[in-house]
Amino acid sequence: MLKKSLDDLDRNIVSALADDARISNRKIAGDLGITEGTVRSRIKRMEQEGQLHLTAVTNIDRLRSPTLAYIWIEVERSAQCDALAEQLAQVPEIGFVGKMLGRFDLLAITLVQDNAELASFLRREVTGLPGVRRTECSLGVDFVKHDYRMGRIVKVDDGDN
Repeated sequence: MLKKSLDDLDRNIVSALADDARISNRKIAGDLGITEGTVRSRIKRMEQEGQLHLTAVTNIDRLRSPTLAYIWIEVERSAQCDALAEQLAQVPEIGFVGKMLGRFDLLAITLVQDNAELASFLRREVTGLPGVRRTECSLGVDFVKHDYRMGRIVKVDDGDN
């Protein structure tokens, strides 16, 4: 199936859903001046093509004492990076895994309640994996802004528009 790129209307629908995933198709249609059927079919297409996935997200501001832990990982050999990233992505407590450029090869992000939980988690789920040379953690201690919709894409004007 050929995937269609998102046009302005798709992005406006996604933006409305990002603000409130429970918003009705009728409300989105009214706000955008289109039919409810258009909204429904566009959402269905974007879901089928993997461009949109609607889900519930925990609001970390409501957790007892959340600590956002950034786990920086250096791999032994660069050839192990992909496999290690895939293994980390399978760990349910890890919410983000990315291959990085710079001092570390991978970044994994999780939420923990305290340092003891983080240390136990690292020993149990990360440091023993084949290919992990070393880890370093950074802890988020004060949330100035946390936008769970981090998927917004910054559009760069390349001069062709």
